[in-house]
Amino acid sequence: MPISRRKFMQNMGLGLAAAGMAGGELACIPESGESASEKLLVDNPAQPEPAALGYDRLPLSWYRTAAEKLRDRAAADGVDAVLLGSDPNLVYFTGCFRGSGERSTWALFPVGEKDSVYWYSPAIDRDLITSWWCTENESYFCYPHAAGGFPNRGQASPGPRVDLWEWVLEGLKKRGFVVGVIGVDTELSPSRMKTFRRILPRAEVMDISAICLKMRMIKTPEEIALTQRAYRYFDKIHAFARDYILERGTDATDFEIGQALQTYGINLMMKDVRRDGRPHSAVGMDVTARYVRTGVATAYPHPNQFFYNRVRKGDALYVNTDIRLGGYGGECYRNYQIAPWTPEQEKMWRVVAECVQIQVEESRPGALCCDIAAKIHQNQVSSGLAECIYHRPAHGAGQNFEGHQPPFIALGDHTALEAGMMFSVEPGLYDAARGFGINPSDCLLVTESGSVLLSRVPYSTEWSFLTL
Repeated sequence: MPISRRKFMQNMGLGLAAAGMAGGELACIPESGESASEKLLVDNPAQPEPAALGYDRLPLSWYRTAAEKLRDRAAADGVDAVLLGSDPNLVYFTGCFRGSGERSTWALFPVGEKDSVYWYSPAIDRDLITSWWCTENESYFCYPHAAGGFPNRGQASPGPRVDLWEWVLEGLKKRGFVVGVIGVDTELSPSRMKTFRRILPRAEVMDISAICLKMRMIKTPEEIALTQRAYRYFDKIHAFARDYILERGTDATDFEIGQALQTYGINLMMKDVRRDGRPHSAVGMDVTARYVRTGVATAYPHPNQFFYNRVRKGDALYVNTDIRLGGYGGECYRNYQIAPWTPEQEKMWRVVAECVQIQVEESRPGALCCDIAAKIHQNQVSSGLAECIYHRPAHGAGQNFEGHQPPFIALGDHTALEAGMMFSVEPGLYDAARGFGINPSDCLLVTESGSVLLSRVPYSTEWSFLTL
């Protein structure tokens, strides 16, 4: 029989060693077992329908379609082959979740071949790539790679270091791409351009990064549904965190709160996710809470210290959570004011809540990012909090390996909003002199008629102002 939330929190109070067991049991509480905080969540019929259980990642067919659209758009600009080398694009257009680091990886899409992808990769990712969507995979051993150095093939002698950019261009040459236009997803440096001209003197290169970025910026219905499902977990995670704070009170540290909600969140998600222990299931998943912090640490937008402070009465408390499900999700932060709070804390909370509402009301197709930012900043300035402004109000919400993504709700970004764009919502304000700050976040989806927040966690005094 599942343990109660109160019992779970008591177990957590005995030490974080209990977190795995208790969090797992708590995640099994049925929907009818709503806590006090869950009852405060606000339903919004304008939110999109979340992806159904079992739809834990985008299917391979989605990625094949995305790659086909990319080939078609690049071909319209005269491109003969698309060569992708950045992790955000490799995952977005192939669906193979993996990270390159210093081990460079490329995927080649000839525009004349409808369903082909040729990989150039390190041996470490061989099984991930060949078990997914792969027409052919050519591998080097590891970074730095030595000519002829393939211990995995019994060749373990040192050799001259291989220039991997030259190596992949030789791969294109062998496939017959010695003339025509090669579309790449980054601007080539002078040295790389020099190598390109030496290996493929009759070919041309075109930067197609803008095409790739625009496709990643405008979310499809499938991406939106998966993101909405991720935010359903956010709702429960934040309700749990609020209950936890109320139960543990000043006995808890910010570190403990973060560990508890992370454990709860992972267990909550994993009870729904289908997985078999092999590659390509349960991919792009994470729940992080590294920036949960209390007291003076909230007064800095990017503090650099480790957070291990006990919650105190009068504190501002910042609960940070990032979540990914199949690579989709984002940020969902909330701030709490612990009684007794000051008039300055009340005012800052009110102004931030107003700015959240401004972003929601002003975000619609055709609106300019800079104009939305200006209205938010003008509200902050007119409220007498200019010295508390440290950053832009929002960034585009990326997927997979990309947290921040253009466009930005910023004074210098003149991009017009389009339906399908997603943004963070963080008009943060920080008072270092008084030792507190407030910076919530959410996910704002631009719709055909306006915009909608994807979480059900309210921006209300009932939710945010707590007496311990």
